[in-house]
Amino acid sequence: METKTKRLSVTEKALEVIRELENKYGELMFYQAGGCCEGTQPQCFEKGGFFPRMNDAMIGTIDGYEFWIDRDLFEYWKYSHFTLDVTDGFGPGGFSLETPLGKTFKVHYKLFTPEEYENLEPVKRSE
Repeated sequence: METKTKRLSVTEKALEVIRELENKYGELMFYQAGGCCEGTQPQCFEKGGFFPRMNDAMIGTIDGYEFWIDRDLFEYWKYSHFTLDVTDGFGPGGFSLETPLGKTFKVHYKLFTPEEYENLEPVKRSE
């Protein structure tokens, strides 16, 4: 059986922060909106703390936690692999759970090769 190409990965540095947040808040979820300012970076919430809109895309999981993307942003970035990372600093707005730690999540993008794109894992859409 052929292994499907994943749309999402995570750095070890980001996993350390996720585990710290998990210990404090329990189950988590991620959402990346397509707007400006706060929406340009991935946000981490307690599971159920944010409700994806109709037809938003869940592109994968990180440590078992869903990573959702705004439906319009997904159409623009569906040809790209997302790698969740974290950096020191205060993101705009401060709604994401890592903000009090002096951290902010960010995403690195890499375009899929034609072969990877043909073999992608399916996305889940919100209803």
